[in-house]
Amino acid sequence: MAKIKMKKKSTSTDMTAMCDVAFLLLTFFILTATAKVPEALPVDMPASVAISKLPDTDLAIITVGKGKVFFDIKGREIRKKTLEGMGAKYGIEFSEEDKTKFALMDDFGVPITGLKQIIDMKAADRTKANQPGIPLDSLDNQLKDWLLVSRRATIDLDDKELQIAIKGDAKEQYTKIKKIMDILQDQKINSFNLVTGTRGKDF
Repeated sequence: MAKIKMKKKSTSTDMTAMCDVAFLLLTFFILTATAKVPEALPVDMPASVAISKLPDTDLAIITVGKGKVFFDIKGREIRKKTLEGMGAKYGIEFSEEDKTKFALMDDFGVPITGLKQIIDMKAADRTKANQPGIPLDSLDNQLKDWLLVSRRATIDLDDKELQIAIKGDAKEQYTKIKKIMDILQDQKINSFNLVTGTRGKDF
């Protein structure tokens, strides 16, 4: 008996729909992703297994590394009001354009007299600029003033206490961190966060 030959069908699959979905997903992830902003003072943070997220506003971050201290405030309106207060305290006039640019900046590490020069720079140039750090000597303790003015600005605007976080390099000398803790305690700040990197529990 003769065998019936079955007509072979093409095994090729139309991938047009799959390509469309792949490109849609790729476009979605590109548009929703946030680029990591390069830090003005990159630090190698000590590792920890504790995980808790810092707030996006009403937060001041003090970064310590390479013998320098940098300062950052989260919250645009608080940044503006803090700059106004620091300008009034040190007799420096900042324009509305300066305040707007400062509100969009990240951390900085210069004396108040050199802040205008940093504000006028482009974001990419700021990270490359040689910033000497914020003074915290006994005769010129500008970090103390930044903390005090930013705390007042937070209370005036949001009627709440500014949270403080210290982000220190794992190799930084303890004396520098201790000096910052002393400044915080002088202002009756006994509760603050220490920013660390993550590590495995079995590390």
